Amino acid sequence: MRRLLRGLAYALLPGEAVLLVCLAGGVRVPPALLTAVEALLVVVLLGECGLYVRLRRRGLSAREALLELVPEPVVRLVGHELGLMVSLVRWAARRRHGVGPGVAAFGHARDQAAPMYGFTFVCVVESVAMSYLLRDLPGVHEVVLVLDVYTVLFVLGLHAASVTRPHLLDGRVLRLRQGCHVDLEVPLGVIAAVRHELRFSHEKAEGELNLAVGSQTSLTVELAEPVEAVGILGRRRQVRTVRFHADDARALLAALTRARTAPSPVPGTPG
Repeated sequence: MRRLLRGLAYALLPGEAVLLVCLAGGVRVPPALLTAVEALLVVVLLGECGLYVRLRRRGLSAREALLELVPEPVVRLVGHELGLMVSLVRWAARRRHGVGPGVAAFGHARDQAAPMYGFTFVCVVESVAMSYLLRDLPGVHEVVLVLDVYTVLFVLGLHAASVTRPHLLDGRVLRLRQGCHVDLEVPLGVIAAVRHELRFSHEKAEGELNLAVGSQTSLTVELAEPVEAVGILGRRRQVRTVRFHADDARALLAALTRARTAPSPVPGTPG
């Protein structure tokens, strides 16, 4: 049943896209065909909802049940898009993700602000130009306008995600982040060395992860044991060297050094 529903969904998505393009372009679609496609879509959605409820009753978590029904790359891409929009709200409200008592936050978005604002301005200019050029084609104009507006929000969301999701450090974990697509937890106990190292070029190498901001990294962490890094589409790999950037790299280096050398609490001693 699960494979049948997934196959129908794969077949329906391109069909829905074609129908939307036809309707937006003013192409006449036979009512019977439109009704049949929409009815099949409703059947697939109801079937997916029923399977989701059954999987949840079997004890699976919400994410595990969702991954049983939808391919992981799709779940991650949709989650990334939603995360960008949520980041815009957090940015407007001046709230940061994951920052709480006992957690030190270190921003890393300052050096990318100017390029991101410049790119946003270019997108706005392009949106205005396309709106003018397509003014005599109402259907196409509306579709392109929606895409242009979303593009502007997407670009702003990329920067908002970096602003609202800083690197985090507590007494046991260094949490390195980049936008909504990288969230790497590095236990302090596996860090072998950390150093301030400004780099502007990063060649891909096995076992290395580069989280560049504005094409630069300023800190390098060497690990005694590998940690698992997950890509935006779910690809997993083991890394032993992580290079990343922080607005105040020396302050993060000092805080990380203190956290690594702090004596562990004696068992049974009140905190």
